[in-house]
Amino acid sequence: MALSSPSVHIPSFLIQPRKLPSISTSLLQGNISKPIRFRSSFRRFSHSKTLKCFSQRQFTEEFGRLFSNLNQVTLKREPGSLSSAIFLVAGTTVGAGILAIPAVTQEAGFLASAVTCVLCWIYMVVTGLLIAEVNVNTMCELGSGGVSLVSMAMRTLGKFGVQIACWSYIFIHYALLVAYVARSSDILTSFLSIPLWESATLFSSILGGICYFGSQRFIGAVNGILVSGIIISFTALVVVASGDLKWNTLLRANFEAVPLSIPIIALSFVYQNVVPVLCTDLEGDLSKVRTAIVLGTAVPLVLFLVWDAVTLGTISTLETGSDKILDPLQQLRSSSGVAGPIIEVFSLLAIATSYIGFTLGLTDFIADLLKLPSGQSKPLPYILTLLPPLILSLLDPEIFFKALDFAGTYGVLVLFGILPAAMAWSYRYSESSPSPKLPTLVPGGRVTLSVVIVGAGYVILSEILKNFGA
Repeated sequence: MALSSPSVHIPSFLIQPRKLPSISTSLLQGNISKPIRFRSSFRRFSHSKTLKCFSQRQFTEEFGRLFSNLNQVTLKREPGSLSSAIFLVAGTTVGAGILAIPAVTQEAGFLASAVTCVLCWIYMVVTGLLIAEVNVNTMCELGSGGVSLVSMAMRTLGKFGVQIACWSYIFIHYALLVAYVARSSDILTSFLSIPLWESATLFSSILGGICYFGSQRFIGAVNGILVSGIIISFTALVVVASGDLKWNTLLRANFEAVPLSIPIIALSFVYQNVVPVLCTDLEGDLSKVRTAIVLGTAVPLVLFLVWDAVTLGTISTLETGSDKILDPLQQLRSSSGVAGPIIEVFSLLAIATSYIGFTLGLTDFIADLLKLPSGQSKPLPYILTLLPPLILSLLDPEIFFKALDFAGTYGVLVLFGILPAAMAWSYRYSESSPSPKLPTLVPGGRVTLSVVIVGAGYVILSEILKNFGA
């Protein structure tokens, strides 16, 4: 971002409230930088505030934040809470992806998969910090907050980067919604003893209706109940299953099988879509943003490791080598009458929280594409969001793992792997990019950025070759 000695006046702008934070995605032709949404009250930057961009040393010594969030009514500063930011990252990260981790790591074993989880966590933390770095630089350059991922791609990579960001965003959301409907319908069918199509329709209708008809407060309350249920059921499952834990099985390691698990493990650590929200809510304070990302993702890391250990450590024999992914949760469910219902409840709640968030995100995106008025719930974006995943999940009820794998490989590793490093490279080293800039959040210069790009590219290429039988 441009950091020149003259001060840049921050124009007054309004951040419209919506149900949940989402990436603003107004596209192409004309202004692509629409305001980002918050669950909080209206906020406005003060007319009297000016934003002065400094060199790295001046910035770190004189300022922690770039601007102030002011309440429109009271005109008092409302700084974002660091603890709330940490919980936002943690809550976004923990989702239905956790259900697939034992299945894709069983062949590698717990020890090898634990190392993979830690490495994927470091990788995803780095890409999140790169997004934050570019986002804060862009805010300083534009003199305004609420900079979306699409706006960042346009300013750093041009229209080609915008197209990649948009199509990757759409692909990830549809693939995951398909996976969520497929798994939830399977759970509800076993619970209610109804046909698969009825359970899939019931799940989509209830949660889709909550998203469409529910107010911001109501959706927040529903999410709070679901998250509380996840915590309770997860704790109960760990207590019940750990009694049969076979510690020697946790030492098994097959590193040759690790590459197969990387896409879904990377998918499980996705939180980068809320990084622009963090940067604006924390007023561009790089130190707080870094803390929120690192701590907010460390909690899910511990959760994933415990979950994987309990699941793999309680299954004595794992069938591997088949082209079809076998789910250890199914084996644990059949081997323990107590753990079975707890697993079903935990799985359904985890899917529900993810489904609500991704539904709201995709409907916002589609509404921006269709240029619908902000703040109004129109049925068309919800129909386009809910109907295709419902149909695809019914066409292939076993699509859960395939959808997660495709989303992790071709969506997550492009949008939240290659793209952040490419944007940071453009901002740091482009000749047309003004200098000096704010402090970098990720050290290592071109070497680190190259590792990020090459690492994601290698996994994507390996998956392509595997699909073509090479």
